[in-house]
Amino acid sequence: MAAMPPEARERYSQLTDNAVKQVAEAPVSTFSIDVDTGSYSNVRRMLNAGQLPPADAVRVEELINYFPYDYALPKDDRPFAVHTEMAPAPWNAERVLLRVGIKGQDVAKQALPPANVVFLVDVSGSMNSADKLPLLKSSLKLLVAEMRAEDRISLVTYASGTRVILPPTAGTEKATISAAIDALQAGGSTAGASGIQLAYAAAQQSFIKSGINRILLATDGDFNVGIADTRQLKSMIEEKRKSGISLSTLGFGTGNYNEAMMEQIADVGDGAYSYIDSLMEGHKVLVNEMTSTLATIARDVKVQIEFNPSVVKEYRLIGYENRQLAREDFNNDQIDAGDIGAGHTVTALYELTLAGSKASVDALRYTPQASVESTLGNELGHLKLRYKQPGSSTSQLIDFPLQRQAIKTFEAASSEFRFASAVAAYGQLLRGGKYTGDWRYADVRKLALANTGSDKYGYRGEFLRLIDLAAALGSKPAG
Repeated sequence: MAAMPPEARERYSQLTDNAVKQVAEAPVSTFSIDVDTGSYSNVRRMLNAGQLPPADAVRVEELINYFPYDYALPKDDRPFAVHTEMAPAPWNAERVLLRVGIKGQDVAKQALPPANVVFLVDVSGSMNSADKLPLLKSSLKLLVAEMRAEDRISLVTYASGTRVILPPTAGTEKATISAAIDALQAGGSTAGASGIQLAYAAAQQSFIKSGINRILLATDGDFNVGIADTRQLKSMIEEKRKSGISLSTLGFGTGNYNEAMMEQIADVGDGAYSYIDSLMEGHKVLVNEMTSTLATIARDVKVQIEFNPSVVKEYRLIGYENRQLAREDFNNDQIDAGDIGAGHTVTALYELTLAGSKASVDALRYTPQASVESTLGNELGHLKLRYKQPGSSTSQLIDFPLQRQAIKTFEAASSEFRFASAVAAYGQLLRGGKYTGDWRYADVRKLALANTGSDKYGYRGEFLRLIDLAAALGSKPAG
């Protein structure tokens, strides 16, 4: 029998594209922000291996948010600034794209509070390949090199059993920490839940009040001993996060990779999910983005937009399918949402159908026509964000109207807006192109190429190559 392709045994959460909503029926859209980037590097791994990713592996918002954007920093005492921009959608001139961009307050590495970091490392037999434990060890040592005297690193492992390999050790003891990492070897089954429990206990023992307390779980997610059900793991981690200890996940490897679990437990652990497919990605996550990986500046960040039915007929949120919230969740401070790290940029895009444009959905025959007071007639919608300061249980509100006259031509839109549009189109094409009309990868490439900007780390240049790979592997004509 022919061998199954590697991704056939990988596990992904089922995603259904957000539907087009009629404002007359559902004027309010609510979701949790998402700073994960794992989907992008996982998709890159598959394309580099000569395979198109399954649609469920493509979370468009994670592709968009893989890239840092040049948004202005906050000028007040808030932890982040909010920027909006609107212009026609490049794939459909009948639609308008609304971008909501968030820029977190940046913190220099030297100014970070003391960090209590627990490396929780999977050393089971499934990690015994070059793209797993060896890459994991090299990646973690990149972070060790950045640690300071006031920081503490612990190392916990799990396989058939769990062990504390390294008790809390000062960040300046780099040789000791690196030697402990170098000595890790793979073998045995995978008691992941027990490892998570031991890591939380270790983090609690060396807890730093008013500091950073974070577990970095590095694994392929192939738990096969003890609690392996994602729902049970999430419940356990939801309870543990009340201690003030966050959990982020670093995914490794192919074949039996459990991406569904990795993404979901980072979400409930008040952390972020990253997928490490190369040492360059390890450097991006653990060195270039160290402050945002470790330090949280805003918790439980939620976005809500009420659209004006006299100005907007329809809307569709691009991506964020598994981050949807009920309308009443927005004001409920007990509902968990995404966190923003220091310096993070977060981008969300809506596709809008304005009044007077051809709609996707027929209007209901018996629905009364919208009428709005003239003072609000130029408002496209009302944007609200809720967030909590770290350590606070009460949220704060940011809100302001979105004005119709702020819509620009696509040519007049910022280069950052146009590049994000290109990435959004690319992600939607990888998912089947249900809403992108006649657009092809050649159109995406042309738009991205014209808007690579300064590209300090070369991420946007690499994106052009990934567009070419998807075009070569895809079934749709290239142009």
